[in-house]
Amino acid sequence: MPFPLYLLGLAVFAQSTSEFMLAGLAPDIARDLGVSVPTAGTLTSAFAVGMIVGAPLTALLGRRRPGRQSLLVFLGVFLAVHVVGALTGDFSVLLATRVLAALANAGFLAVGLTAATAMVAPDAKGRATAVLLGGTTLACVVGVPAGAALGQLLGWRSAFWAVALMSAPALLAVARSVPRGPADTAGPGPDARAELRALRRPRLRSVLCLAALVNGATFCTFTYLAPLVTEVCGLEARWVPAVLALFGAGAFAGVTAAGRLADRGARAVLPAAGAALLAGWAALAVAAGQPAAAVALVPVLGLLAFGVGSTLVTRVLYEAVDAPSLGGAFATSALNVGAALGPALGGAALDGGLGHRSPVWVSALLMAVAGLVARGSARRRERSA
Repeated sequence: MPFPLYLLGLAVFAQSTSEFMLAGLAPDIARDLGVSVPTAGTLTSAFAVGMIVGAPLTALLGRRRPGRQSLLVFLGVFLAVHVVGALTGDFSVLLATRVLAALANAGFLAVGLTAATAMVAPDAKGRATAVLLGGTTLACVVGVPAGAALGQLLGWRSAFWAVALMSAPALLAVARSVPRGPADTAGPGPDARAELRALRRPRLRSVLCLAALVNGATFCTFTYLAPLVTEVCGLEARWVPAVLALFGAGAFAGVTAAGRLADRGARAVLPAAGAALLAGWAALAVAAGQPAAAVALVPVLGLLAFGVGSTLVTRVLYEAVDAPSLGGAFATSALNVGAALGPALGGAALDGGLGHRSPVWVSALLMAVAGLVARGSARRRERSA
């Protein structure tokens, strides 16, 4: 894989640390700013909503701009709003910074996915996607637990400062090493309306829907994993970073495996992996009161959730081959529809008094819906064959 791909992965690492670190910081933010834990959880949903809107919008606005220039603008804005977030004492301002950070992150990831797949052979999209999304899973392994530990030691604001500091070398690395790329030199690509017409295809819509549901299930539990660990498992707060790191280690293994499988044999693997993920969320909900069993399940669920999610992202890029500028935006939006839906549904279950296990049951329900969508899509393919 080309070296600039790994530099893009470094930037994604910084951005994903910001997106995911609230799973370990939400209780502290809630106490400091005088809001409930579910209200603090809306920071994750707000970030996801910003990415849903931002991915296609920034991709459309940046179609005629050099890819490297767009990447630098997005990363610079991302750094600046984290400084504001670290300084504010107003929850509404913090919420606004999350939306702006998400818009910048969405633009970076959408352009970055397109740039990454343009750097490799047409049949290597899965491996290129795995390198880029490896920054996301490394954020789960290292960034999120470190952010949670830093937040416990120095307060949640220190984690925001850390993200800003990590973004600075990523900004320099992208400026110096990422090539302008084919999209910047080969002249205009397909018309934007022609690219948007790709969304009319039933197969692409099905894959996008599955990506949203799977990511929704992942974020529904992940956002409220800290209170699950402390309130249901009965572990002390100091264990939260370790449990988050276990989830991240599984996620990294899942994305790595998906990078090898997504370019071949994905259709054979996805149904079984999806069924296993449904069973895994249900098992965690049942076993959450047993610390040993729950902790053992966490890395397995990280592996399955990110392995299936990463494979679906790659399938989106293959299905959207006639939308070279917006393919990455389609995938980014789908993932973040799920990332907004999951925490919102989990927060609603908590607010409804259903207990700290309820987000995990919601994750299982979302995977059951994904299974029905996949089955319906398979039947349509059989009828059209």
